[in-house]
Amino acid sequence: MDTYRTDDIIYALATGWVRSALAVIRISGKGCIARFAPVFTASQKLLSAQNGTLVYGEVKEIDQVVVSVYRDGHGYTGEEALEISCHGSLVGIQKLLDMCGRLGFRQAGRGEFTYRAFAHGRMDLTQAEAVEELVDSMSDKGQSQALGRLKGSLKMKLAEVRKRFLQAMAAIEVQLDYSEDEIGEDLTFPMDKLDSAIEALGTIHDSYNAGRLYSQGARIVLAGPSNAGKSSLFNYFLKEERSIVSAQKGTTRDFIEAMCTIRGIPIRLYDTAGFRDLSESEIEEEGIRRSRNLVEGADIILYLVDSTDLLEIDRTVVQDPRCIPVLNKVDLKDSNLEGFLKLSVATGLGFNELCDRIYEKLTSDIAQSDDGSIVIENERQRENLARAMASLRSAKLAVESELPLDIVSMDIQEALEALGELTGEVTTDDILDRIFSSFCVGK
Repeated sequence: MDTYRTDDIIYALATGWVRSALAVIRISGKGCIARFAPVFTASQKLLSAQNGTLVYGEVKEIDQVVVSVYRDGHGYTGEEALEISCHGSLVGIQKLLDMCGRLGFRQAGRGEFTYRAFAHGRMDLTQAEAVEELVDSMSDKGQSQALGRLKGSLKMKLAEVRKRFLQAMAAIEVQLDYSEDEIGEDLTFPMDKLDSAIEALGTIHDSYNAGRLYSQGARIVLAGPSNAGKSSLFNYFLKEERSIVSAQKGTTRDFIEAMCTIRGIPIRLYDTAGFRDLSESEIEEEGIRRSRNLVEGADIILYLVDSTDLLEIDRTVVQDPRCIPVLNKVDLKDSNLEGFLKLSVATGLGFNELCDRIYEKLTSDIAQSDDGSIVIENERQRENLARAMASLRSAKLAVESELPLDIVSMDIQEALEALGELTGEVTTDDILDRIFSSFCVGK
């Protein structure tokens, strides 16, 4: 894996390729300070700068910059490193990047800085994945959970569980290595260690749906007949005028999407063309077709009908378990429909109740967790936890069935291997490629 070699100096732009007030260029690798020093002019010598020092100076004929100095073992990557904070001129940034290339530094690959942090023992794979999860977080809770994993909450919990595996393995090894006469009759298999390990791993495994919900969010589609108030409700959620609102039917010809937050959950919200059988144009027909496709992939369907016009109701959609039927415009006519939530976008009546219903529907099937509990959102981690639990359950069954201890030992070893893959103690180039190739360059 040449991309992930660690014996050279790498560089990359760590901030976005956009005109901005400031930009940051990362450089990492043994000898990078000495290699960079000749092109940097400052009152303080870069070569003598202590770890953690900020040095203000000039990169010859390019820009005035601040250089952050990290001596070997102290930087993000666990090796000697520099971070150049420069002005956010795209021309200046490109000149600095070109200069790094001329100095013989190599352009970093995706996630290569974080890979080096992993390779040098600064973090395990769960922490490395948390870097990307933190950057991609879409809610306060998702951000907080990712930060906890980056700080090592999952790593420490798994280390604690692993000790229970090893205690069980130690008991087996004693019984395999010595005769019953030598160890006596008091030595029993520590089944409680297996039970507690299975329970601990199960709690983390079952947190996945909650983790995904707060990190990736949910898709909510506003659907229903034309002129039922979908665009008005869309705007009400966003607290801005994004969709055109008109009394004329068929105003929305294509779907509009936007992000919002409902009860702390990130939501991708879709306003769609109104459902009706007879359309006046091919364009509107296409919009209706796209709307129905969106409904198919929605986590929640908010199906709106107009309380003053109850003739057009699609009962198939209303009966969908993902659907929350909404009777809108009750300020104009206080109608009643069984199972429909009453709403007036014009006055705000029923909006809080609607948000409560959305939250309840999204969280009804997920394990609830305390603020301090460990939550995962990563499919690779969930699969490894499932493998470990399956192996431990197999070991438990083997003990209960009085099968040979060699078989019990093999099951526990498989569980240890699954945990090792999760944390990176046991890994392959393929796993590392899949993890770090999804990162941005500069991370």
